[in-house]
Amino acid sequence: MADETTQSETGAPMPKRALDWTLRVWRPAGTVVAVGLALLLTWHVINGEHGLSVWHKKRAEDLQLQREIKDLEQENAQLRERIERLKSDPEAIEHEAREKLHYAKPGEVIVALPSDGAGK
Repeated sequence: MADETTQSETGAPMPKRALDWTLRVWRPAGTVVAVGLALLLTWHVINGEHGLSVWHKKRAEDLQLQREIKDLEQENAQLRERIERLKSDPEAIEHEAREKLHYAKPGEVIVALPSDGAGK
């Protein structure tokens, strides 16, 4: 008679029924949770604080800064070369004085022409 009280109308014992119910309900629920976590992780890898989209932006910024550094190094080299010419070449010193300071040799006349913006 004890067997009759623990069995349901289907004839299966109560622990077996509970196990069947657990497998029917919790396994799909666990699958849904696992898929949801996987999707969340994928979204975080792509769009997170250190994700792929940020990495692409930083990479583009790095390339642009590398170009700027290269340009500035070239400009710096040109300026150093100009400084060395001004230190040692009298013709470079004379050319600079004539261009920047409007110096003239004795007997020369300097004629200043209006710039493009002054005549308008």
